[in-house]
Amino acid sequence: MTSDNPLNDRLDDDDYPAYTMGRAAEMLGTTPAFLRAIGEARLITPLRSEGGHRRYSRYQLRIAARARELVDKGTPIEAACRIVILEDQLEEAQRINAEYRRAASQSASGSGSGSA
Repeated sequence: MTSDNPLNDRLDDDDYPAYTMGRAAEMLGTTPAFLRAIGEARLITPLRSEGGHRRYSRYQLRIAARARELVDKGTPIEAACRIVILEDQLEEAQRINAEYRRAASQSASGSGSGSA
């Protein structure tokens, strides 16, 4: 297969809905009911196949695995979902903040090199 193959692009895509509910539950060591529950709590929204079956991406499975860790430690599922959402938002805010700091640093270092 070449790198121009669309299948390779999908396999490398963390957001590609490659996993059925049964396979996702098996990989996470949980039940389909757990996946439905975190879907109802709006932690993840699986895509649907043409036949209406839920499909999960690798990114969604990582999110579900984090929620599973919290639930296994005794956190109620709704609270676990909220914690994971907040963790995800914090990570994104920190990433954006780091980008702003890099841009400000580059701007400041670029403006101080002028001649008089």
